[in-house]
Amino acid sequence: MPRLITGLDANRVRDNLERVREQVGPDVQILAAVKYVALDELGVLGEAGVMLLGENRAQDLEVKASAHPEFRWHFIGQLQSRKVKQILPHVELIHSVASESALRRLQGATTPILLEVNVAGEEGKAGIAPEELPAYLERSPVPVRGLMTMPPYAEDPEDSRPYFAALAELAAEHGLPELSMGTSQDYAVAASEGATIVRIGTILYA
Repeated sequence: MPRLITGLDANRVRDNLERVREQVGPDVQILAAVKYVALDELGVLGEAGVMLLGENRAQDLEVKASAHPEFRWHFIGQLQSRKVKQILPHVELIHSVASESALRRLQGATTPILLEVNVAGEEGKAGIAPEELPAYLERSPVPVRGLMTMPPYAEDPEDSRPYFAALAELAAEHGLPELSMGTSQDYAVAASEGATIVRIGTILYA
């Protein structure tokens, strides 16, 4: 398991943030993935101008968001139905709804969601199949703002382009405005294919 990230420098993080901003443009939201960022380092991100944070684990989200309500928080990890109620009070968007059980647990909530789509059809990977999207849209008890995907890992960011393009096409077909795609590895390619949110981790903290 990777070590917690400590010893962050606000000036360095700010410089990294500006480099990412130059590549993705002014309209793409840059989300800092903080799964491995220590709780007492989060204030440094605020000093650096980072205000949108994403957490993968429900328990850590609850702790971090309670301690730092000054940030905007998104949930970006695999959403388990039993964890839905735990995260709802803290987040403005959930990126990773990919099961009927999670949809059912959202009944009565108002927090918008993104549906996670497995555009590559990878076995054992989270995400609904593209052909399942209409049914999920019809049954969702909360607003579906857009789609999210994680393409297969590739050394070359360009290898992710077809998957990002496919997700953008799927979103356009259904009138969904938000696209969460791209990480430290391939965020520039994702932005060029229409990402509205990129999820950045390691390159922001290096």
